[in-house]
Amino acid sequence: MSSSATTDGIRITVKPAYWPERSAPESGQFAFMYTVEIANEGDAPAQLKARHWVITDATGKVEEVRGEGVVGRQPHLGPGERFEYTSWAMLRTPFGTMRGTYDMVRPDGTHFEARIAEFALTLPNSLH
Repeated sequence: MSSSATTDGIRITVKPAYWPERSAPESGQFAFMYTVEIANEGDAPAQLKARHWVITDATGKVEEVRGEGVVGRQPHLGPGERFEYTSWAMLRTPFGTMRGTYDMVRPDGTHFEARIAEFALTLPNSLH
């Protein structure tokens, strides 16, 4: 169920999970947590400056989320370093998908978009 993508030496791996304690299916609220690992597998430092998420529910409704950093941080990653955090999203359907990008900047000021490969958010046993 996890996803992984590498852009310019930055590998982003996401592991999603249903969060029953925060969900209220009878009210159309399905909470999903996801753990993201950002690893610098390249030979140049990079800093995560901003995020852009595209969240799609089972009806095709799309929500885009943009903001600075992740969990209040803008981590610097030298070669061989990694940063991990956990966050969450709420859907109105028992399954959907997420994908996105992180805006990364190198010490010389060049920016690039590190891709976050699409991953599924699914209620256990909801897909057969």
